[in-house]
Amino acid sequence: GDGCGHTLLTPHSGTLSSKNYPGTYPNHTACRWQLRAPPGTSLLLAFGDVDLEPSERCARSSLLLADPHAGTAYGPYCRNAGPATPLLVTNSSAVTILFNSTSHRSGRGLLLSYATSQHPGRGVRPPGMQRPPPWAVVYCPAGCKDIDGDIWGNPSQGYRDTSVLCKAAVHAGVIADELGGQVTLSREKGITLYESAFANGLHSKRGSLSEKRLIFHKACRLPLPACGDALEVAAFNASSWWHEVDALGQDRSWVAERAVLGTAGHSWAAEPGSKAAWLELDLGTRRNVTG
Repeated sequence: GDGCGHTLLTPHSGTLSSKNYPGTYPNHTACRWQLRAPPGTSLLLAFGDVDLEPSERCARSSLLLADPHAGTAYGPYCRNAGPATPLLVTNSSAVTILFNSTSHRSGRGLLLSYATSQHPGRGVRPPGMQRPPPWAVVYCPAGCKDIDGDIWGNPSQGYRDTSVLCKAAVHAGVIADELGGQVTLSREKGITLYESAFANGLHSKRGSLSEKRLIFHKACRLPLPACGDALEVAAFNASSWWHEVDALGQDRSWVAERAVLGTAGHSWAAEPGSKAAWLELDLGTRRNVTG
């Protein structure tokens, strides 16, 4: 429809907005998005912004979410009747989103993101939201790269904490914009100057001192309650392993023990042609595995 703005929808997450967002949305437009998650999962919707001109019963401009199978509806929403919370947890794997406008004077329109229940406990980060806690593990939806908002900094220095979080995560390369994904980050002491950089299709700005900065972690190395260093493995076992003779006639064994995290060079590989190959790691005792 002619009321649709930036849209990127995947089976696991996505981001959508009304036309012209965050500028004033047009008069007399309509848009319809259909979200579908994998069977057996449900959709979690995060409202980044719902700024539709107020009117009685949201008659002038409205946002309506409907479950076509259960017959459940959420809304209509507008500025004087917005969502009760920024996160809506549905019990459905399919939701239809309807956005309509008539004549109006003001309003940024709509910015919304979603993820599936396959990411429990993480939530879905509203795409424009900033200022995380001192440490955080959040899920950034697909489609954050082209939303409005600035970022300052670069992957090596970190990012000014006023940067749009998920957009900075795309710039840092810890997630792909087309897929989204889980992000681990910490807030650390700010620095005097953040240098600009071009990375992953995004330009960051040159920024001055901030109170805090965002540091993205590709691997889990934060002192979190449920997430520590790599687990030590007491023993390795595998269905088979590959004994290779390379082009120089040298032997190379791709044994199970080569599967330890951080090993330089080649890893474990099953014997070529083997079926139903498996690798077993014995942790020696009962452990919590978090990633």
